[in-house]
Amino acid sequence: MPQAIVETLGLTKTYGGIHALEDCTLRVNEGEVFGLLGPNGSGKTTLLRLLMGYLRPTRGTAKIAGLDCYEQSVQVHQQLTYLPAEVRLFSNMRGKDLLRFFAHMHPGGDYKRSLEFANRLELDLSRMVAFCSTGMKQKIALVATLATRSRLVILDEPTSALDPTVRREVITLLNEARREGRTIIFSSHVLSETEASCDRVCILRRGKLVYIDSLTSIQREHRIRAVLTGPLPSLPSNLAEDIEVKRINDREIVIQTAGEISSLFGWLSTLPLDQVRIEPISLQVVYDRYHASEEIESR
Repeated sequence: MPQAIVETLGLTKTYGGIHALEDCTLRVNEGEVFGLLGPNGSGKTTLLRLLMGYLRPTRGTAKIAGLDCYEQSVQVHQQLTYLPAEVRLFSNMRGKDLLRFFAHMHPGGDYKRSLEFANRLELDLSRMVAFCSTGMKQKIALVATLATRSRLVILDEPTSALDPTVRREVITLLNEARREGRTIIFSSHVLSETEASCDRVCILRRGKLVYIDSLTSIQREHRIRAVLTGPLPSLPSNLAEDIEVKRINDREIVIQTAGEISSLFGWLSTLPLDQVRIEPISLQVVYDRYHASEEIESR
């Protein structure tokens, strides 16, 4: 089993009677990119702040590299770099000076590497931060975080305020960090960038961890839409645990499988089919199982 760098057990944070995070147990392995998904208020930022030791858990534990995130927060911070969702930078410094400052602050800081990353993100470092746009400030913070050679990188909504071109380059930087053996945890609302970069994802809903799986497993799932010309035969017992059949109406059905679809072909050939369409399951489909109804209600 891969070695875990992050482990939580029953991690809970409450404010009065409100559970910001409830009974969260997970592990993040060394060298993987791990994505946190969920709408605002689902518990993503609370989880990251608990890992940083900024919050005391109501109950449960969180450890990074075997160190308690709250009780040993100083030692924990030496293992990682962190980008918060709301970036605040020194407004009276130029971008170049700010990157030099951050590089000298962290034991894994690398100023030369920061300049290389800034060039890749087409960042003008001659401007005073006070006169930088929101997107430029986000890029400065990203460069300072990703260029540091830390064992673990924690990013809260790292691509907010960035245009699509810059987002693609950020994903490239994340993939390069993974190839270096670094571990990355990041939260995001953008499912496409999560699919493009993560090894595993978890979904949070109202403070609870409701789903966790690898992208490889998700991509093995398929959905089959079919139109019938006659009655639907009973599902064979050997397939009952692997697939789910839903009726849309008298003629249309949707078949969803969690594994390889080759075992289905024999059964499908016996069905009275008029039309068949096979499509892979996307991360969006998995996400919508837990949050589609909530987002409709919030509109």
